[in-house]
Amino acid sequence: MTTRLDAQIAFLNEADKLKSITRATTLADGSRAENSAEHSWHLTLYALVLADQAKPGVDISRVVKMLILHDLVEIDAGDNPIFDNVDHAEVAAAEQKAADRIFGLLPPDIAADLRGIWEEFEAAETDDAQFAKSLDRFQPPMLNLAAGGGSWTDYNVDEATIAARVGSKIKIGAPALWDYAQHRISAFFKSRS
Repeated sequence: MTTRLDAQIAFLNEADKLKSITRATTLADGSRAENSAEHSWHLTLYALVLADQAKPGVDISRVVKMLILHDLVEIDAGDNPIFDNVDHAEVAAAEQKAADRIFGLLPPDIAADLRGIWEEFEAAETDDAQFAKSLDRFQPPMLNLAAGGGSWTDYNVDEATIAARVGSKIKIGAPALWDYAQHRISAFFKSRS
């Protein structure tokens, strides 16, 4: 018979697999690609440090929960780099299936709570979720800038593509962060021309 604690530990052991999911973005020093667990941890730190960039009333503790949970589905669905051309409907379906399985490992009360937080992040309709999404889109450009281009070079990305793919998401929840990023991204591309 599986106990509540058995289910909780099974989920936590499953979540450990996130450490094995490689992302396209490199570490700031460019030495290697980050993994999805590192990305999630780093985003929670972004939320704590950049909380002053959120709209009034944003609950940073809720944002932290979203950011620590948001990529768990990558255990099954894998990472989909922002500059890859993917079928977004197919990715969403794979992520929903992954969420069913992974959150389904938990006792029903915890599963409902954490799945609800994950769904809120995905929908990006609340101020909390919009700020969390903004940070999720802001962190990779900061790492790419620190790494001298990082995955932008690998994907042969130009400034307009970066603005289109990440700028709109950042602007919704943290406009000042997009202003900051856009200025630095422009300077980076000007220095390469």
